[in-house]
Amino acid sequence: MRRPARPTRLSAAALVALAVAATGTGFALTGCSSPAGGGSADAKAAAPAHLTVTGGYVPRPLLTDTAAAYFTVTNSGGTAARLTSVSTPLAAHATLNTTTGATMTQVESLTVPAGGRLTLATGGDHVMLEDLSRRPAVGDKVTLTLRFDHATPATVTITVPVRPTTYVPGS
Repeated sequence: MRRPARPTRLSAAALVALAVAATGTGFALTGCSSPAGGGSADAKAAAPAHLTVTGGYVPRPLLTDTAAAYFTVTNSGGTAARLTSVSTPLAAHATLNTTTGATMTQVESLTVPAGGRLTLATGGDHVMLEDLSRRPAVGDKVTLTLRFDHATPATVTITVPVRPTTYVPGS
């Protein structure tokens, strides 16, 4: 079931632009508060989410109306964060999904664990871009706006390249 697109509400303080190229450049999102107690283990556990987004790309879609987007979010903070939505001017709808076996399921959010990472990749967690305004070509750039809970700023905009349909990261 497809949800209607959410209206985009962005403030200057919440929107940060970044071009994420296949070279692995990234962007960090950090919480505003500082942990109590200096550098103890308890303080690290209470540290806010500190997110870095890297390795984003969109494979050139086979279809004219649907594509997928992939990227990695690393959290070096002591608090888990949730990716709650993605939007793009390229698509009327962008949904978060997970794949188990041959079954793709739309989900409300994807968790970036404290001290861990969320990897969106073929055959696993990913973003579906539906009702495309156009079919992007290899070499085009696609802007994605990611919204997170438990991270400040809670919104980041990344620009990712369109890769060949058969692209495999690291090859």
